[in-house]
Amino acid sequence: MSPKIAAGSPMPSFTLPQVGGGTLDTGAGAPGWSLVVVYRGRHCPLCKRYLARLNELRPEFEAASTRVVAISGDPEEKAAADVAEFGWTFPVGYGLSIDQMRALGLYVSDPRSPQETDRPFAEPGLFVVNPAGRVQIVDLSNAPFARPDLDGILRGVRLIQERDYPIRGTHA
Repeated sequence: MSPKIAAGSPMPSFTLPQVGGGTLDTGAGAPGWSLVVVYRGRHCPLCKRYLARLNELRPEFEAASTRVVAISGDPEEKAAADVAEFGWTFPVGYGLSIDQMRALGLYVSDPRSPQETDRPFAEPGLFVVNPAGRVQIVDLSNAPFARPDLDGILRGVRLIQERDYPIRGTHA
């Protein structure tokens, strides 16, 4: 099993291709606050609902000076199909490798059948990265049914910024 990312540790930095062109950086190379959401892929209907809510909240996260991105291990054609079908307006990175999934501490699953998908995929993960490139909030799940409430994450990001709230969960 992959070691999990510790709160307060540097966010692993990967440059991934982005749907529509260009690249997306997951870690310290990105300026300011970031919300990085890892989704399972095109095959996951729960991801679609979660990312629809993220898309609704994107302007509020941006008003809180927090860039929103979503990434998956899907290939370009699947990620681009999702963006086209669901109209997501946040950047979507694709092609996350198994080694990158492990570096993020994500749980990785094998498909149940060829009808589900054709490759191992990351289970959900959410990372709030502060301007110093450190993981302020981390949430990892081993199943599609357990994910943090995005409205609560937004309230938390605002509180952290307003009160200079420290990174929690760092007691060694």
